[in-house]
Amino acid sequence: MVPDTAPGSHLRLLLIEDNEDDALLLIHRFRSGGYNLDVLRVDTPEQTEAALRARSWDLVISDHDLPGFSAIAALGIIKQLELDLPFIIVSGAIREETAIAAMRAGAHDYLSKNQLERLIPAAEREVREAGNRRQRSQALAAQHEADARFQAVAASTPGVIFQMMRQPNEQLGFTYASDATDMLLGVSAKQLCDDGSHFFRLLVADDRTALEAALEASARTGARLNWEGRIETDAGDTKWINIRGSVRYDSACRAIWEGVMWNITHSKQTEAELRDSQAHLKALSSHLQSAKEDERERIARDVHDVLGGHLVALKFSTSLMASRLDEPAEQLRAQVTRIETLIDEAIDTVSRVTRELRPGILKDFGLAAAIESHAEDFTKRTGIRCHVLCADDDIDLPESESIALFRIFQESLTNVSKHAKAQNVDIRLIHTGDGVSLEVADDGVGFAPADLSKPHSFGLRGVRERITSLGGCVDITHRAPNGTHLQVVIPLAQPLAPPHHQETSS
Repeated sequence: MVPDTAPGSHLRLLLIEDNEDDALLLIHRFRSGGYNLDVLRVDTPEQTEAALRARSWDLVISDHDLPGFSAIAALGIIKQLELDLPFIIVSGAIREETAIAAMRAGAHDYLSKNQLERLIPAAEREVREAGNRRQRSQALAAQHEADARFQAVAASTPGVIFQMMRQPNEQLGFTYASDATDMLLGVSAKQLCDDGSHFFRLLVADDRTALEAALEASARTGARLNWEGRIETDAGDTKWINIRGSVRYDSACRAIWEGVMWNITHSKQTEAELRDSQAHLKALSSHLQSAKEDERERIARDVHDVLGGHLVALKFSTSLMASRLDEPAEQLRAQVTRIETLIDEAIDTVSRVTRELRPGILKDFGLAAAIESHAEDFTKRTGIRCHVLCADDDIDLPESESIALFRIFQESLTNVSKHAKAQNVDIRLIHTGDGVSLEVADDGVGFAPADLSKPHSFGLRGVRERITSLGGCVDITHRAPNGTHLQVVIPLAQPLAPPHHQETSS
């Protein structure tokens, strides 16, 4: 704090003086000037050093020559203690060369004891100047601390903290860039500041125009800069960056932007993946609705064409038989046989439609039995032989997981019949201790990796969606020497007990 040197203020004064009368004269001068003094008189090096170490002083007044001591020696002690104190020499006759030497040693002023009119003004000036020096020192220390804090923040920030401005040639240049420049742009901060055009050479051509337009709008309106675009580093990497900054203007009305550059490549990739996922889900939902309508149409056709035709034929046959009850028994028995055949066919149709909608065997006998039964129906319908290995007939899954695995199995066989051109299908259902594994492998033509990412591969996409919802995984690979191998694994909330290996096949 800068001491107030106005008359009537308090002044801490250290007197280096061996003559008590001279000391009293100086004290009288200050008190006559309206000062409340806190004064201490010393006259040896030891006393001087002890006083300087013990407390703070506003002003030091010293005689030039003392027995065994001097003002030059006192200045040496002050310098050794790294103190900044107003130091005024008040002495008798002194040569000019001595006074100059004292001033070079650090004294701030020199007065003669016979001319003390300048004592108060000189003391006030030097106390004021000392206060100003302390303020500047504190300001510099605060600035250094702020700079160190900023450098620490900049070093720990993953983005590039920058300052850029319009050059006289209308080119943009960087006046500051943090050390993260090397990691983000592939060039050092010094290189970027030395040649700001290097940054614009990194920009993808399609995005450079957009940045220039954003900078122009920010400079014209004073709005914050917020731009996203791509750069191609010298190493060949393409990155998305986001530049955010505030604009201000210097005395020459040139725009200066200060802000941060961030690497947003990961978020852009995530955003693109999310858009693709949403598009896939939308297409899958549309496909499911279409498949549902196709299924309804097929069921309606079976009910109308097959069951409807059989019921009409039954109605016609029973009416005909009712009108000819007097015919011979053999003819009536033949008519009854035809009616029984129609009824059996209707029952078979109802059973088939019911199984396709929701196989009762899945609920009554479990997943293994349902897979074996559906494999038998598939072989009868397509001629493709199915070899089923269910190592654990007693697999007891929650209903939702059993239905999901069964539908995946149905979809796998549908894909085999449509695309594989296979002769044999190997099916394996086992539990792995903490999950259940279903494998379907055929000896068909196989697949190309691009087939898995086709936009309309809804079967495989549906399989993935079902397994993902259960926390499982899907693996589709080539089967040696030819064919396709599909394996799905779903975890169980409670691991199954170790099985008794009783194998059945059909």
